[in-house]
Amino acid sequence: MNDTTVSVARVSDGYHDVPPYTPFEAPVEYPFRDKAVAGSDIPNAGYNGVRLAMCLLGMDRTGIDTPSWNPLGDVIRPGDAVVLKPNFVREFRETHDGDDDCLITHGSVIRAAVDYTYRALQGRGRIIITDAPQNDADFDAIRRMTGLDEIRSFYRHHADFDVEIYDLRPERARKIDGVIVGHETQPGDPQGYVKVDLGDRSAFADIAGLCHLLYGTEYDVRELHRHHHDSVHEYLIAGTVLQADCVVNLPKLKTHKKVGLTACMKNLVGINGNKNWLPHHREGTPSQGGDQFADDRLKRRIERTTAAGFKRVFPWLGPWRSRVAGPLKAAGKRIFGDTNSGTVRSGNWYGNDTTWRMVLDLNRILLYADGDGCLHDRPVRRVFNLVDAVVAGQGNGPLDPTPKPTDLILAGFNPVAVDLACAQLMGFDHHLIPMLHKALEPHPLPLAPFGFDDVCLESNDDSLNGPLVNLTEPIQAFEPHFGWKGHIECQSEPADVPG
Repeated sequence: MNDTTVSVARVSDGYHDVPPYTPFEAPVEYPFRDKAVAGSDIPNAGYNGVRLAMCLLGMDRTGIDTPSWNPLGDVIRPGDAVVLKPNFVREFRETHDGDDDCLITHGSVIRAAVDYTYRALQGRGRIIITDAPQNDADFDAIRRMTGLDEIRSFYRHHADFDVEIYDLRPERARKIDGVIVGHETQPGDPQGYVKVDLGDRSAFADIAGLCHLLYGTEYDVRELHRHHHDSVHEYLIAGTVLQADCVVNLPKLKTHKKVGLTACMKNLVGINGNKNWLPHHREGTPSQGGDQFADDRLKRRIERTTAAGFKRVFPWLGPWRSRVAGPLKAAGKRIFGDTNSGTVRSGNWYGNDTTWRMVLDLNRILLYADGDGCLHDRPVRRVFNLVDAVVAGQGNGPLDPTPKPTDLILAGFNPVAVDLACAQLMGFDHHLIPMLHKALEPHPLPLAPFGFDDVCLESNDDSLNGPLVNLTEPIQAFEPHFGWKGHIECQSEPADVPG
């Protein structure tokens, strides 16, 4: 396995939108070729792209185009527990109708990953599709959108094999106009949760004196501060993930308001069970040790003071919360601006110095923490990455993106290498994205034992083949999130930060 090679499969025809996303003209290695479901008459770019991406990586090179081809055989072994981790962030966007195929991982990509995982398992082991979406997401709606139940039924009927599906969240938030007004308890991970403390190996260790400013996902920050202070930096990781032998990471490529872009690395936020253990920004401005806002203008000072008072009082309002949430949110938009249309707040800008640290911590946990949460000096599980970018998301990502059709599937063994390739293809400079350039730095638990110059692309598009450093022109030129515009693009001149 070559950690520095990333494949870029260029496909056509768009997504196959009929679950269970059976492949078009089933390939010779298709595990159900001899049954009545030999193939579909609908083109399936997601499935074909996954297959082509693994071919381009040279996985099981001698078996390609033969019935015995087993591309994931070096990653997955018979009897393994394999977690498939899509991006299921949420079923809706803030200001657009529908998801336009640019919000979550498409079901056709998931189906291809299931088929090749099943082939590698040779009928023995577990396939688990799982994620912890945003706290207000409707997981049942996501299951319907991605055809997960149809995929599961297909496998039960044709293989007598159960594809397990879990929502990893122990509770779901109830929101009105984006304001949390209550919580609903959920079954959560059947394997429970494991507390993992990175201690001085956390990316937060060098700003321990600022941890009192950390803000998570909810108004009451006391829980977050119990798990991030001094030399303590804890995460609540799903037991199903930590007990897995292999994780197949299936992100959706999108821009991201807090880290610039989301692909393989940022997708691991969904392995954490409790969202309020995840630091997202630090309150205040950079001059105050924070990264909530870019400046300390009078309007921002008033907003910060008002918001602080609201966060202290709101949790104590009980049943009144559902009545006042909508009017208060509307008043806040009128006075201070809308965060979905040009107003930077909550660390949604290029100066966010918090979220990238959380992302690197979660990536180190996936690689180095065993089923009991103990950290090892070497990786304890295998990981493979497949990025769904047939239709990607640009602009106000990750929750409110607009579609960016690229007709690409990317694959690789190292998430940092794949994300570096994604950034370059999007026209983004990795030097301007802390999540990426910090991941390349030396560390006791390394994520990328190589440099940017070592990453190479293998593609069926000849213009993309060769060292990534040679790809000097953006292939797709994504529109960044407005808080990053002018501060992330390759050879960009810095622009003013939105208000």
